[in-house]
Amino acid sequence: MNAPYKYDIVGSFLRDKEIKQAREEFALGKITLQQLEEVENKSIENLVNEEKTAGLKAVTDGEFRRAFWHLDFLWDLKGVEKVAVEHFSIAFKGHQPKSQTLEIVDKIDFPEDHPFLKHFKFMQRVSGETEVKQCIPSPSMLHLICCIREENYQPIERYQDNDVLLKDIAYAYQKAIKAFYNAGCRYLQLDDTSWGEFCSKEKREAYKARGIDVDELAKKYVDMINLALEAKPDDMVITMHICRGNFRSTWFTSGGYEPVAKTLFGNCHVDGFFLEYDSERAGGFEPLRYIQNQKVVLGLVTSKDAKLENKDEIIKRIHEAEKYVPLNQLALSPQCGFASTEEGNLLTKEEQWNKVKLVKEIAEEVWQ
Repeated sequence: MNAPYKYDIVGSFLRDKEIKQAREEFALGKITLQQLEEVENKSIENLVNEEKTAGLKAVTDGEFRRAFWHLDFLWDLKGVEKVAVEHFSIAFKGHQPKSQTLEIVDKIDFPEDHPFLKHFKFMQRVSGETEVKQCIPSPSMLHLICCIREENYQPIERYQDNDVLLKDIAYAYQKAIKAFYNAGCRYLQLDDTSWGEFCSKEKREAYKARGIDVDELAKKYVDMINLALEAKPDDMVITMHICRGNFRSTWFTSGGYEPVAKTLFGNCHVDGFFLEYDSERAGGFEPLRYIQNQKVVLGLVTSKDAKLENKDEIIKRIHEAEKYVPLNQLALSPQCGFASTEEGNLLTKEEQWNKVKLVKEIAEEVWQ
């Protein structure tokens, strides 16, 4: 069976203390990059063994080499510069991430030596026969962070026409898709919080006040993503994970999928959607009526706290979703990763794996 699987994961896992300490020491110049990589490699090998033990059909590196789920990948694109800022680009409901972001300073492109390709090849070696799932931020994230969230965005000369920028981002991602495919990747995930913002009444009103037409922007993002996906070979699966924020068990947007459902679910050419559905902030299943032939992985088990969900309640909700999407197109996963940033959510590693175990148990019961 092709990915996404009936029980699956979003991607990130809690870091162990060794990797956190090594990353801190490297940042302070106390150890070399090679020494850091040795610690990262060992931690990732241990994680892959834990993922296999948990019965996962596709494994990730837990994003152990990253500080953020998205910025590390974007920082290493051509035409992008890392910058320090006073505040992170969004405000979470509680703890706040490190204040770092990026800006567009030249033509956007994907370099042949992007470090994530090296990271993927390492995963290929340590995973053995088990499939590797590679997670990267969606193309829309680069534009959202630099041009929409940033209220003082000043385009460089090449990007005075915004459509040129959107096409350059798409072509860069075409290169990325081909590069990962040539490295052996057959399961790629685009992580995207833009749609969570576009679902939020509060965010929509704030953008409207600045003269931004969110519905038109959503259509442009789908067109950009679809242009990137034109590079996808037939035997490669590309999914999208939609999130409303995940930092230290906090979040930053609320709102059901209805405002974006027709545009996104009805027109985006990904093979599947990982959808957050662990709280009332995500709304009901009615927007799933726009789903075409994509698989829908229901994020009904939260990664934000340790309390285990009631198995019968989760099964009941899966069947509620079945009113809008056939059961054979549905699957189950945690609602997000366990550590979208290196700080991680507020639960233990044991509690993390209990969540994964619960997802597997429920999925095997529903899709036996």
